[in-house]
Amino acid sequence: MADPFHFILPTPPPAVGFFAPHALAQEFRREVEYRQDFQAHCQWYRATAQAHQAELQRLRRDVNLFGWFVRRGAD
Repeated sequence: MADPFHFILPTPPPAVGFFAPHALAQEFRREVEYRQDFQAHCQWYRATAQAHQAELQRLRRDVNLFGWFVRRGAD
């Protein structure tokens, strides 16, 4: 007579080597995504720094209105 409970017993897990390529592919995807995000951040940072430097140069060329009201050392 056959064992009536054979369908209840779990099947053994697959070999560890079976999941290795999948884990490697996931790790590779994460690394690619990290590098792309980092590159995008660096580009944003460079653009923002250039914009701030240009704004600083514009502000340095502006007339100093506050200096008109505060006369230090002129007297």
